[in-house]
Amino acid sequence: MQTDSVNVPKDELQSRIAKLQKSIAEKEMDGALIVQKTDLFYFGATSQQGWLYVPAVGKAILMIFKEYARAREESPLEEIVSVVGIKKIPGILAEYGYKFPKVLGMELDVLPANLYFQYCSVFSEAKIEDISFEIRLIRAVKSEFEIEKIRASAKLSDKVAARVIDLLVMDKTEVALAGELESFARSLGHQGIVRMRMWGSELFYGHLMSGDGAAVPSYLASPTGGTGVSSFIGQGAGWRKIGVNEPVLVDYVFALDGYISDHARIFSIGRLPGELEAAHEAMLEIQEEIKKQAKPGAIAGELYELMIAMADKKGYADSFMGVGERRIRFTGHGVGLELDEFPFIAKGQHLALEAGMVIALEPKTIFPGRGVVGIENTHLVTASGLEPLSKFPDEITILPY
Repeated sequence: MQTDSVNVPKDELQSRIAKLQKSIAEKEMDGALIVQKTDLFYFGATSQQGWLYVPAVGKAILMIFKEYARAREESPLEEIVSVVGIKKIPGILAEYGYKFPKVLGMELDVLPANLYFQYCSVFSEAKIEDISFEIRLIRAVKSEFEIEKIRASAKLSDKVAARVIDLLVMDKTEVALAGELESFARSLGHQGIVRMRMWGSELFYGHLMSGDGAAVPSYLASPTGGTGVSSFIGQGAGWRKIGVNEPVLVDYVFALDGYISDHARIFSIGRLPGELEAAHEAMLEIQEEIKKQAKPGAIAGELYELMIAMADKKGYADSFMGVGERRIRFTGHGVGLELDEFPFIAKGQHLALEAGMVIALEPKTIFPGRGVVGIENTHLVTASGLEPLSKFPDEITILPY
């Protein structure tokens, strides 16, 4: 599946920048300097190394350190200049007629401390304030252009899941099956990198784990962990051989043109024990109820509490989304250019859903020593609830011996 090298149309970009300018003005900032790679792509349509200055009023300036010629090809912005380093930025702003900012917005949620001190030195007369929350709110509501990108990713998630049927056999190691699936995903156009915003978080395609290996916890903010191929990685597929009558969790992200579909299905060679099949069915029932309830205006934290209450009522209070005190406290998350976008269906979250948000909903149960069952689908928030963007069956796919 091939796509255009320039992913973001000019009018799309202008709409995004206009929303950011509104937030900048409301926070009484003079402008914002965008440096984080994903935000730079979102507002500048390129991931080349540089900075995007967005004034409260006026044209945005894209300043590129490397690679300038490529950035000009990729971005439809009018003002793109070559710059040799951070110290030259104030001079470029002056050339465009912008006064030295007294209050400058930056993405302080992701900016490393040493770089922050550098910017404080370069903009010594400015007060640097955080604009990351407003950026994440803007990015949370997807345009039609973005929704179509995510739909395309979801279709390819379905193809990857369908490929499991051809590749899953007894005694194949988790990592061998993962490699075959990841190669197939790459052949479909998977970009290979799954970006996350949270510091220290990383993911390689996703998780493929079987039996008791899937129930091994890890550091990752996820209900599942896995042994990984070494303690340095500490998550995902490992060297375990896949057996019969055990759940095989294929929890993969498809990332196409930057946009993400998060997708998990359960496979098994032969039937699973009845207890695990019943738990999987309970997770599907929770998903169906939330699909009805998650309409514009619904509060993210209240949806989380509803899912917790449903799992408790069904008898899964001790295994829903993990085991023990360190279990995760979310049941879904926004997706877009990153895997951990707003909104979070999580404990204590007060954000109201809006039409156009895209949420990966993932009710799962963890059975230590036995495995994981459950589901994950990427959904679009609509007036009537959540619209699933993938079509591969949610039920356990049982393969013959």
